Amino acid sequence: MTTLYVTHPACTGHDPGAFHPESPERLRAIWKGLDTPAFRGLDRREAPPGSRDAIGLVHREGYAEAVLEAVPKAGFRALDPDTILSPGSGEAALRAVGAVCAAVDAVSTGTATNAFCAVRPPGHHAEADRPMGFCLFNNVAIGALHARAAHGFGRVAVVDFDVHHGNGTQHRFERDPDLFFASTHRGGIFPGSGRADETGVGNVVNVPLPAGAGSKTFRAAMERHVLPALDAFAPAFILLSAGFDAHRADPLGGLAFDSDDFHWVTAEIARLAERHAGGRIVSCLEGGYDLGALAESAAAHVRALLEASR
Repeated sequence: MTTLYVTHPACTGHDPGAFHPESPERLRAIWKGLDTPAFRGLDRREAPPGSRDAIGLVHREGYAEAVLEAVPKAGFRALDPDTILSPGSGEAALRAVGAVCAAVDAVSTGTATNAFCAVRPPGHHAEADRPMGFCLFNNVAIGALHARAAHGFGRVAVVDFDVHHGNGTQHRFERDPDLFFASTHRGGIFPGSGRADETGVGNVVNVPLPAGAGSKTFRAAMERHVLPALDAFAPAFILLSAGFDAHRADPLGGLAFDSDDFHWVTAEIARLAERHAGGRIVSCLEGGYDLGALAESAAAHVRALLEASR
């Protein structure tokens, strides 16, 4: 068994503009960081396009068509001040959905123990009927619902350690007791959700962190709140919203994590996945905007997945 690594060149075709932080260079930095002998054991595959049926597990009828029809033939089109389309955005967004669903399929059928999807645009802010915060389709939520619909997993969890709260994922999960969502994030910043008292039907755990929280505070939040709740939920499948913008070098973050924190949290979740889910984890890239910190953090994260798959 091994770690599946799913990506696609088309994901660099989504170009929101020269000065936008969610740039194609983010993906190229990760590709370069994982193109070393240390990651020779990865099972590398190209992402297929995602299906409208999969998107419809999370987004309202007609939403996918509306987003894809808004893609310009040339130039740029803004869906909101932060979320910008270019001619390659439609295929990139579909490949991102397809990557997560293909990874779920592979892990569900035992082809791989776990998987990392290096895709963009990110997804966890996308609501049922609204793109926002750089996100078009909610990739991780689609993957979670696909795990349940296509493979019959009764209890599915998403853990989000991006610096921003995954509002779209929470809103899709919060009224379904067989879905679990947990998030550590910086409090008081975009998108303004993720208060500790947002608990869904007892299936949502939010741990807002103060600016400059650092490794010790992050690990304590995970150990005291997120990991015990995840353990108690006993998921049959776990997905990760793997944002690396909490790194101390990130221009949008402000939480002062180190790359080793991403290795640590991945290893801790992998231990719970081994206990409850046969090791099944699918991780999906979210944020991370300093290219060096992003490449280093993603490599630390994937290294932990590889270690768990041995």
